[in-house]
Amino acid sequence: MTSTDVAIAAVKQQTRTIPIVMASSTDPVGTGFVASLARPGGNVTGLSNISPELNAKRLELLREAVPGLSRVAIMWNPDVRGAVLDYKETDSATRSLRLQLQSVEVSRADAFERAFSELTTGRAEALMVVTSSLSFANRDQLASLALKHRLPSMYGPREYADAGGLMAYGQSNAERWRRAATYVDKILKGAKPGDLPVEQPTKFELVINLKTAKALGLTLPPSLLRRADEVIQ
Repeated sequence: MTSTDVAIAAVKQQTRTIPIVMASSTDPVGTGFVASLARPGGNVTGLSNISPELNAKRLELLREAVPGLSRVAIMWNPDVRGAVLDYKETDSATRSLRLQLQSVEVSRADAFERAFSELTTGRAEALMVVTSSLSFANRDQLASLALKHRLPSMYGPREYADAGGLMAYGQSNAERWRRAATYVDKILKGAKPGDLPVEQPTKFELVINLKTAKALGLTLPPSLLRRADEVIQ
């Protein structure tokens, strides 16, 4: 069992017979890990985190949190295929929501300071960070920089909100690993990976960091707080 596209690709290069369970893949068909989501075919199956509607939902939540929001920045890693898809989907969503989108590409940890300077220069009013192994590993720094630059921020997994980000809306990592374990169980009981459909996320959680909201001077509407699965005080 493995996670991230880089790790899955590395393991897949080593074997065409040993079953591989993906705990997460941004685009398993596009990366060639499986033939299709319904019938993977080879020795790889598991979970995909593709969920196009999430980006529009995250933007809607940001707009609720930030009155009069008109310009949103997106920070993403162009080296990650899934991040490219997320960027395109977000670009489309901002147009339909009549928001301006500022794109900032970051592919190295030492580029975050520069990226936030770009956001300030571009007059971004809020920030959406696309999840990748790079952003996840540096979530504490991202949350700190977003607060320093007075930027309300939206992320995917709840760990970003735990680190101090304003909001996170996405699939639970704990639930994702639990679901991946069910694939391992089925394979150990005789199922073939190629016959097990790749699962896409269907359950998402909204986590709001109220401490960060107060530090930013934001008064979040009660209707938004009521919809949260957890509010961090």
